[in-house]
Amino acid sequence: MTADLMAGVLLLAIAAYTCAGGTDYGAGFWDLTAGGTERGKRPRWLIDHAMAPVWEVNNVWLIFVFVIMWTGFPPLFQAVFSAMWLPLALAAVGLVLRGAGFAFRKVVRRVAGRRLYGAVFAVASLVTPFFLGAAVGGVASGRVRLGTEASADAWSNPTSVVFGLLAVAATAFLGAVFLAADARRFDAPDLIGYFRRRGLLSLTVLVVLGVITLFVTGEDAPHVRHGLTHGAGLAFGIAAGAASFVAAWLLIRRPGGWARASAAGAIACAVIAWGLAQRPYLLPTSMTVAEGAGASTTLTWLAFVTLVALVVVVPAVVLLYWLDTRGDLEELTEADLRRGGDPRGGGEAGTT
Repeated sequence: MTADLMAGVLLLAIAAYTCAGGTDYGAGFWDLTAGGTERGKRPRWLIDHAMAPVWEVNNVWLIFVFVIMWTGFPPLFQAVFSAMWLPLALAAVGLVLRGAGFAFRKVVRRVAGRRLYGAVFAVASLVTPFFLGAAVGGVASGRVRLGTEASADAWSNPTSVVFGLLAVAATAFLGAVFLAADARRFDAPDLIGYFRRRGLLSLTVLVVLGVITLFVTGEDAPHVRHGLTHGAGLAFGIAAGAASFVAAWLLIRRPGGWARASAAGAIACAVIAWGLAQRPYLLPTSMTVAEGAGASTTLTWLAFVTLVALVVVVPAVVLLYWLDTRGDLEELTEADLRRGGDPRGGGEAGTT
């Protein structure tokens, strides 16, 4: 019972990271495709302002995923990281380079340096979700088993490739929807249309890849294909499609908070559909939840610690997102600093 509960928590944590971290990866994708210095100046300005307050906190969910895996399901952790060490290592390198590129490109003074770090940030934002998706695809295809040695086939098979492309398309969709809403918040009407078009385009690509996935998994991952077309997996898949339609409609009419929620809901439902499609396995079709679970005492304590973490962390993260959407986390300008840090102009610089 506790093992099933923690497996559900693990799936929800993966969905949370896919939505939160995926939005940032999507912003990096649109940074990569924004064009040259002059052409891409405005979109990159919005990306910097939108990401700055929250991009680091989104990795909390990734840490949460790893902690649950190695503590609650050590055989799963061992199997996945043994068979998938290369794509996961490449994703980790991309994660580090992406953060470094985003941080350094804002502080370096030379144009060449900004271009270099900007390119690192943008390329890593494409590479990281692809390899994470490829690793998930390798698991879904049943190629990962306890004792499986690392091989190219584990993560370069048809299911891995299509899952990697799905991950990139999903992040692009989330990034475009969130940036369109941010363009409205920052009163940049030209960028609303800019990211609206990209959001609809990426959603179209995502739907096409979703259809292709059903065909690919039918041959390469039959257990997951069956789960996606029956029962709870099918229900969440339909919910993902409905939420995508709502997000597209809201994006066309008036991009904002509800469009963001619908887009995130669509991607979260898709991730949950994949997780439920694997039931009762953690590794189709070789490791069930019960077989991959750790000691019952460990799982009990992990459930308790998870509850405490959720009570402490989730309200703080929600507050951060709420403050960001209100515009209360804007960076101080040089003019603000000269006025003593009061953006309303009420403060004065210190006397000497």
